[in-house]
Amino acid sequence: MNDFNVKFGIIGIDHRHVYIQAQFLVELGAELAGWYTEGSPNTLAGFRKRFPKAKRFTDPRSLLEDPNIQVILTSAIPSERAKISISAMNHGKDVMSDKPGCVSFGDLQKLRQTVHKTGRIWSVDFSERFEVPAVTLASKLVSDGAIGDIIHTLGLGPHRLNSGSRPNWFFDPNQNGGILADIGSHQIDQFLFFTKSERTEITLASIRNMGHQEFTNFSDFGEIALRSKKASGYIRLDWFTPDALPTWGDGRLFLLGTEGSIEIRKYCDIGSEEEGNYVYLTNGTKYEKIYGGDAGCPYFYNFLVDVVERSETAMPQEHPFKVMELAIKAQEMAEGEKRNELI
Repeated sequence: MNDFNVKFGIIGIDHRHVYIQAQFLVELGAELAGWYTEGSPNTLAGFRKRFPKAKRFTDPRSLLEDPNIQVILTSAIPSERAKISISAMNHGKDVMSDKPGCVSFGDLQKLRQTVHKTGRIWSVDFSERFEVPAVTLASKLVSDGAIGDIIHTLGLGPHRLNSGSRPNWFFDPNQNGGILADIGSHQIDQFLFFTKSERTEITLASIRNMGHQEFTNFSDFGEIALRSKKASGYIRLDWFTPDALPTWGDGRLFLLGTEGSIEIRKYCDIGSEEEGNYVYLTNGTKYEKIYGGDAGCPYFYNFLVDVVERSETAMPQEHPFKVMELAIKAQEMAEGEKRNELI
């Protein structure tokens, strides 16, 4: 199935992730019926360049009330994503949201209730897993038993700040969710996926502003520790990617198994002339560097299958709820700790 008879609309293009979300669906044969966004976000020119023929609507209701549109994508300001998703589902649409899918427990509860009431799909594109072919390869290696059971994950999520090009909402945790709820959701997603953990607790959550005091409420460094009965994990996040790096961040994921280990170098491979998407595998019989750039990104195909067949192949519906619950919990824990330090 490569030519899906699916039409989708977009509400909110405030983050560049929408470029890739929409492009994957279009390449799979889905039709972009139109889009709406408020005002003129920094992403507007880039979006128009990529999708010059797509119609811009002046009212989101034109998309929500169109019975021929089955899916709504959103990469709006994070604090607006839950409201958009809920409205879309109440209009009979399935949803693919950029991460974070929501930024408060109140919104998370409303999303759960809406999914239960409508039977629609609420999916979150955790791009550091779903848009990285090397992670697809690592997933297959783990599934094939290459390193045994995963007992620890180490997720590193450095990002380049590019403060001059960021909109005001980016520096406001009430709108972006904060560093742990936002980019930390990527790493929590990977921990739950690779360790197959059910009940998981946050054992450490910390945020700090280490080098950008001009942004009063902004946190440029964060860390999370978490554990379940099966595994434990550590997450480090920051906005300190140096300018010389040829990409926005040297994101890596380390998987420790009972019979070996895997390191995924996602976006670059420092020390070589090559770009990213490499998997470093070590187990009882081999140690090797494997290129994973041709392993594909099946999430988008699987999402469209789910839309058509009402299945849960891209991710179990409970998964994004669990991820965002833990991410928001970590953010709230860290903010409470920070307030106590100031007393």
